[in-house]
Amino acid sequence: MINVGIDSAEAHHDVCILDESGRILARARVCDGVEGIEKLHEMIGEHAGEPEEVTIGLETDRGLLVAALVASRYDVRAVNPVSVSRYRDRLAVGGSKSDAGEARVLAEAMRTDRHLHRAIAGDTELAEAIKVLARAHQNLVWTRQRVRNQLRSVLREFYPGALRALPDLGSGDTVAILTVAPTPTAGRALTHAKTRRALAKAGRTRRLDERAREIHDAMHAPQLGAPLASSFETHPDAEIITSLPGLSFVLGARVLGEFGDDPTRYTDAKARRCYAGSAPITRASGTRKVVLARVARNRRLADACYGWAFSSLSSSRGARAFYDRQRAAGKTHHQALRALANRWVGILHGCLKHREPYSEEVAWPADLAAVA
Repeated sequence: MINVGIDSAEAHHDVCILDESGRILARARVCDGVEGIEKLHEMIGEHAGEPEEVTIGLETDRGLLVAALVASRYDVRAVNPVSVSRYRDRLAVGGSKSDAGEARVLAEAMRTDRHLHRAIAGDTELAEAIKVLARAHQNLVWTRQRVRNQLRSVLREFYPGALRALPDLGSGDTVAILTVAPTPTAGRALTHAKTRRALAKAGRTRRLDERAREIHDAMHAPQLGAPLASSFETHPDAEIITSLPGLSFVLGARVLGEFGDDPTRYTDAKARRCYAGSAPITRASGTRKVVLARVARNRRLADACYGWAFSSLSSSRGARAFYDRQRAAGKTHHQALRALANRWVGILHGCLKHREPYSEEVAWPADLAAVA
């Protein structure tokens, strides 16, 4: 018997083949698709004469790759991800993890405990087709519920009148009314006649006048409201924020919205960096010192700042020079972008504090001098 572990990804699969003694016979990364399957068959064929001599372990029991392996009459078994984690701890106590390592772990699970893991049955093509359709339907049901929950959360935050008027967020009435009155201001301006027309257009026939009156009254009832600006461009800080390279109106609005505009909120640039999550944390013990990215942070703001840093590479010579210097020092692409985002947050703080638009020469004097 030979034991095969396959760690699957979207575009490739890592493969490890072991013999019964645990010796590695072959390791490779194959592409997804027909070419990858052919390469996998070739690797297995070099060490096994018959499909029955091959046991394959994966973390999933579905998908085109699994179907192709089952059709080839290999003994294919699904290993629960929790079990994979326990096998990994047994083989690598240091906590290391990689795709190639996961393939080795799965192959070891087949070598030592294949009898404990469920064999994947070879269902008929008709059963497989039914499963695909049934799972697609279930996924759509779950997606619809998630979207409803998201809509309910948004309406509760800034448009409670619509939530009171339209309790069934999945109905045609809700879609019709929110189409003609997507904001609290539009909801308060909604007339009974316009409400009735919207409901009739959506297909409502029963209790049309009564339901239109209920929605109209709920929309015009007193309600709490969130301060909403008509556009980002009207904010006093917008001109300064968009003067920084990489900050478009969309990213600028996200940055402003998450940082806020209270000038007393951040005592200095360091405080703003810590809130953004761009400031790294340092762990030192004895002679060992490690610099890590922050885990606890405002994820929306961190994502916006990361996108800002990436966008600035093509529009700021100073930012590009800073990034290149980070890469030359051995930092990865993501580490260099996080460092650049941290620098940009400090520059933004200075611009807002002094009420001055961005200046390339002021922001990056040392980096521009180095590339001059």
